[in-house]
Amino acid sequence: MPVFRLTDALIFPNPEFAEPDGLLAIGGDLSPSRLIMAYTQGIFPWFSEDDPTLWWSPTPRLVLFPDEFHLPKRLRRTITAGTFTVTADTAFAAIIAACATASGRLENGTWITAEMQQAYCRLHELGFAHSIECWQEGRLAGGLYGVCLDQIFFGESMFTRVTDASKVALAALVKQALHLNLAMIDCQMTTEHLLRFGTRELSREMFQAQLDAHISSCLPQQKWRLP
Repeated sequence: MPVFRLTDALIFPNPEFAEPDGLLAIGGDLSPSRLIMAYTQGIFPWFSEDDPTLWWSPTPRLVLFPDEFHLPKRLRRTITAGTFTVTADTAFAAIIAACATASGRLENGTWITAEMQQAYCRLHELGFAHSIECWQEGRLAGGLYGVCLDQIFFGESMFTRVTDASKVALAALVKQALHLNLAMIDCQMTTEHLLRFGTRELSREMFQAQLDAHISSCLPQQKWRLP
């Protein structure tokens, strides 16, 4: 199938026309309105510094239903011990910058380009993107960020500088999701690491059905405060 070229019009092709690897379209911009439209259709941008803007809708899609989260015993002990201080929406720009420069990403060509960082920081300012931060002795030890639309959180990236910090951030995200009555966390791509936490794969059709059922409005949220 052809890869669609976007114009200035705010429109995406149906995700079912994506290539087998998930590539759907090329071009367009990273404006808040286009990004929000993309996420509601299960589409997200992913491209390297020297690439044009690429839009993807892979299948299967890895997701985590908050009430299915598996918390390993060792991680539970780490959380109980208070090894990290966990916050939300206090250092979004620092989190996305740290994800961009996490081990191996700069050398291999990070997809979290300066343009992407600016776009998601703008979404954060508007109340659509959120971060979870893990601190140790006042220093950022790990965290994650993503986009939240109605009852769906679309995870974008995570990083760790101290063992287990990103895992603690994930556990805090799940707790926040349960507190906010979120229905699903989108993890995008399947990895062995994430499968350990109770994630599972959905077909594109099943994934889109979840979006249709749980995104009825795209209103901004206040800054997150953890329960």
